[in-house]
Amino acid sequence: MAELAVDKHVKYILAVEKNKDSFESVVMDHLRMNGAYWGLTALDLLGKLDSVNVDEVISWILKCQHESGGFSGNIGHDPHILYTLSAVQVLALFNKLDVLDIDKVATYITGLQNEDGSFSGDMWGEVDTRFSYIAICCLSILCCLGKINVEKAVSYILSCKNLDGGFGCTPGVFCCVGALALTGSLHYVDKDLLGWWLCERQVKSGGLNGRPEKLPDVCYSWWVLSSLIMIDRVHWIDKEKLVKFILDCQDVENGGISDRPDDAVDVYHTYFGVAGLSLLNYPGLKAIDPAYALPVDVVNRIFFSG
Repeated sequence: MAELAVDKHVKYILAVEKNKDSFESVVMDHLRMNGAYWGLTALDLLGKLDSVNVDEVISWILKCQHESGGFSGNIGHDPHILYTLSAVQVLALFNKLDVLDIDKVATYITGLQNEDGSFSGDMWGEVDTRFSYIAICCLSILCCLGKINVEKAVSYILSCKNLDGGFGCTPGVFCCVGALALTGSLHYVDKDLLGWWLCERQVKSGGLNGRPEKLPDVCYSWWVLSSLIMIDRVHWIDKEKLVKFILDCQDVENGGISDRPDDAVDVYHTYFGVAGLSLLNYPGLKAIDPAYALPVDVVNRIFFSG
């Protein structure tokens, strides 16, 4: 089996950030905050977060904050709950949550909860279970979960459950399971039924897909695996075959991880590949928390350091 090309991946992630004129950088300009979270969390899991200039990153993040308290994907863009969570997660990585006006950020997120318990992504009102998870995760990191109606939020998520045990597509499953885990509500889930649906996502190559009859994709090494861990059914898949699939998706010469073997790499799949390997206890990687999608030591620092 191939080994994880740690140094090559670190070099690749740092190069993506530095090369502002590359195709990848240009097409990701509007969601650079997400890209920062993917790249920096991958670096931290690889034990290389000290390779970046902390002050530079934090200064840029704060320039992306709006008067409303929300954050945008880059300077000059509109705020959205997606980018607000990424900003908070990156600040947590660096142990810099104290630079935030926490009440202001919490008020922004609280204002996005709808009457039925769901959350809109921004002022334009699109609703998605992803936003429920993001709101709950973000407020939990900020220790402000009590500012929303948690009962209604949980009730809305449960209303999205399918007969097969899933919650729509797999990122939807992760977001629903993650939100239920963070609110202590996993007892509402039929873990065997959901676990069966999730473990059925593993294909012959060892990789995981997002729904029946789809090709495997490295990003589902995170979405499916973290959900299985949260419901305690991860022993239902072949972990060794999944490790091999992720390692086969590496560009061992130039660094980075792709969705499938021999495809073009990107920072999104590099993060989810490294995060998946971390969940699989791959040697040399820091452990990642399956619900918060942050290194375990960062989560422990948030909740147990004071």
